[in-house]
Amino acid sequence: MSESHDWLTADRLPAPLDPALHDWLFVDRGSLTRRLTILANGAFSVMPLVEGWQALRDDECAALGVAKGSQGWVREVYLRGHLQPWVFARSVAARSALEDSGLDLQSLGSRSLGELLFSDRAFMRGPLEARRYSAAWLPEEVRQERLWARRSCFSQGELGVLVAEVFLPALWRVARIDS
Repeated sequence: MSESHDWLTADRLPAPLDPALHDWLFVDRGSLTRRLTILANGAFSVMPLVEGWQALRDDECAALGVAKGSQGWVREVYLRGHLQPWVFARSVAARSALEDSGLDLQSLGSRSLGELLFSDRAFMRGPLEARRYSAAWLPEEVRQERLWARRSCFSQGELGVLVAEVFLPALWRVARIDS
């Protein structure tokens, strides 16, 4: 049995989830940005927090198939409804593959990376995986234990863009879901 700190597909979770929670974590209806925009009645925004080259975490390197300690482009943002952070998103891509791809992640600004990936048919989305996210990986102002997160890898040729989305308590309150 895998430990709880592993990223797991829905069929490998140790216990079934509440159906509404399962729906947010594992049902792929396209862009999370679109779903949040609908929930916020259009009052959706992206707030960039961190963008730049840095060493990727070991779990990210493994998911992208690169050596531990590899450099990559890291983008961390809040996906906000009514200016309130609902989701913390961390997207990473290995430096070598990103530089070879010609994809310009550095100029996204306050635009959604998800919308870019979903609008480019060349990208294929891998399976959704979920786990309780490590509090140490979160920005201090939203840091708490046991928040649910999901991730998937979007690939185009040699390039993989790993997108992790951590669902914050404010989202569950608005969506009326007990997480």
